Amino acid sequence: MPEPVTVEDVVNWLDQSFPPVLAEEWDNTGLLLGSSARPVESILTCLTLTSDVAAEAVQLGAGLVVTHHPLMFRPLQRITSCTSEGRLLLQLLEAGVAVYSPHTAFDSAACGINQQLAEMFGLLEIAPLRPAIGAAAEAAVTAAGTSGSGRQGLLPEPCCLAELVEQVKRLLPCGVVQWVGDGTLPVSRLAVACGSAAEYLTDAERNGCQVLLTGEARFHAALAARDAEMGLILAGHYATERPAVEQLAAMIGTAFPALRVQPSQQETDPLKWS
Repeated sequence: MPEPVTVEDVVNWLDQSFPPVLAEEWDNTGLLLGSSARPVESILTCLTLTSDVAAEAVQLGAGLVVTHHPLMFRPLQRITSCTSEGRLLLQLLEAGVAVYSPHTAFDSAACGINQQLAEMFGLLEIAPLRPAIGAAAEAAVTAAGTSGSGRQGLLPEPCCLAELVEQVKRLLPCGVVQWVGDGTLPVSRLAVACGSAAEYLTDAERNGCQVLLTGEARFHAALAARDAEMGLILAGHYATERPAVEQLAAMIGTAFPALRVQPSQQETDPLKWS
């Protein structure tokens, strides 16, 4: 009879697929809650571990939740039922649910979110906007492909910015997008950076990209894009990251076929688009 899969087994696979050394220094990644020795039969993936998703995990009997955005991002002084985060943590602890977050390591990994975004748009000659360096670069050698922050590449067919905006609306789970630039701007090289990543605008410009696609940005980043005569497309934080969470469930399921693995069905974008 095969040995049961433990939380540690899944964590080791996650760490190998999304090396923690790729995470930003300010991040909080890895196993954040629970016992690594505990057997696990069911796994839930999500973008953000909210109270709705926690209740879903408990109801499904999930032994592990893999959430892109980490819990306890800021230090906690106490865990009590007096706060929403405390109630969520207590609920998970009482149900024996472990929590793991790959966050920015998942963003930058060779098979991570930004790589998936680049492939979704059929980009050619895909490369990081900021290649991994030092220990992160050494870790990347063990993974297929190239690790690093963001991605950039050539569109399979050049188009104008307005046409690219329509393509974004078709490919990502967003009904509308915000965008900056001249709609007639010719686009042959696209940069992508999931979530809130307008800081990669200068990297995109340096790499010869005409457009940066990200989730959200501050007003002054939009002004900077306009001043640089570049396109900036804001598709929403949720829309640029949620598809990869669904793909992550499939990846874990392939690696551990004996487990029940699924993305959260309760999670939704908190922002309403109209």
